[in-house]
Amino acid sequence: MTRTTPARTTARLDLKGLAPEVSAAMGELHRAAVRAAQAAGVEPELLELVRIRASQLNGCAFCLDMHTKDARAQGETEQRIHTLGAWRETPFFTQRERAALALAEAVTSVQDGQVPDEVYAAAREVFDEPQVTAVIWAAVVINAYNRTAISARMVPGAYQPAPRS
Repeated sequence: MTRTTPARTTARLDLKGLAPEVSAAMGELHRAAVRAAQAAGVEPELLELVRIRASQLNGCAFCLDMHTKDARAQGETEQRIHTLGAWRETPFFTQRERAALALAEAVTSVQDGQVPDEVYAAAREVFDEPQVTAVIWAAVVINAYNRTAISARMVPGAYQPAPRS
């Protein structure tokens, strides 16, 4: 297979180093979204699926590398990670996961016509309001990170998940 564009080995710029206050604010937004999800009882594994799916849609290699590693570290299977892009055609995802993935896709692709009422209604069938809120925030935050990583051309590969305690 021939590549028409060489793989990037260096980032375009260091957004974190050049704007540390903004980077810190993004980190706090992420941590606040994780805390809200924990308080609402949304599973960390489900949040990783949301992050991976949004990153697939956005074409963010850096975030895909990071979140597939995090998902594996949490016990996610290779089969589910590999078929996530076609989750509707597989029997591998629960109704709850399917609702979260559909909602994450709608939030990620708002240019396609907003978040449809039927997608929101399906999410409300399996999530309470704090849980729907947590899934939406998870999608919003990963979309912001995707755009940051893509704009800066952050190079995937070096990230390693924190050891499980």
